[in-house]
Amino acid sequence: MSNLTALAVVTARGGSKSIPRKNLALLAGKPLIQHSIEPALQSDRTDRVIVSTDDEEIARIATEAGADVPFLRPAELAQDDTPTLPVLKHLLDELQKSRGYRPDAVILLQPTSPLRTKHHIDESLAIFDQHRPDSVVSVVEVPHNFNPVSIMKLETGRLKPYLGGEGTRLLRRQEKPVVYARNGPAILISSVTTLMDHDSLYGETVMPYLMSLRDSLDIDAQEDLELAELLLQSGMAGGAE
Repeated sequence: MSNLTALAVVTARGGSKSIPRKNLALLAGKPLIQHSIEPALQSDRTDRVIVSTDDEEIARIATEAGADVPFLRPAELAQDDTPTLPVLKHLLDELQKSRGYRPDAVILLQPTSPLRTKHHIDESLAIFDQHRPDSVVSVVEVPHNFNPVSIMKLETGRLKPYLGGEGTRLLRRQEKPVVYARNGPAILISSVTTLMDHDSLYGETVMPYLMSLRDSLDIDAQEDLELAELLLQSGMAGGAE
């Protein structure tokens, strides 16, 4: 049996520009944040589930959903431009001081990826546990029509290949290199050593966890919420890879 201790952290500040109070927006009858808390609690591999928030209402709803909210995040770490790294480092520092708790890894679960499931969490943590890289990040295969060799840019009103070399000639789909993009990310697992000692989210050794384009839906606008609702209602979301 694995001895990995993995802390699941759901980051959910109160403010949002795209959708007001986005983290509490209803999706399939539940606040958006609950769609990240529930699979984290269901996971066979997470040690604890903590919500990092500056908002008392989010804290209350998160607690009711079963997550731990040991303290509110300071306002200076809940701004529009606040990076994720200092938020996680602050949380880990406080947990070490107040509870003497230091996990092996943190699995970051952003509420904007509501179609991520227990299955995804368990599989990505299994990859991390087996290989012990600096990090594991969820990715999606980039559709061929958005491949870097297909991307164009405008220069003085004319379209030019974005890349030189391979990007200067037309390629059939079969000739294009397979490339991947982070899907939010829906999942980011970082070793605590990478976060705290090397001041990095990803470190140098990064491994992928591949998710489907469907389950990678990222909630940024109202239309995304509506699409997620349709996928959940139809049963098309959250399937095994």
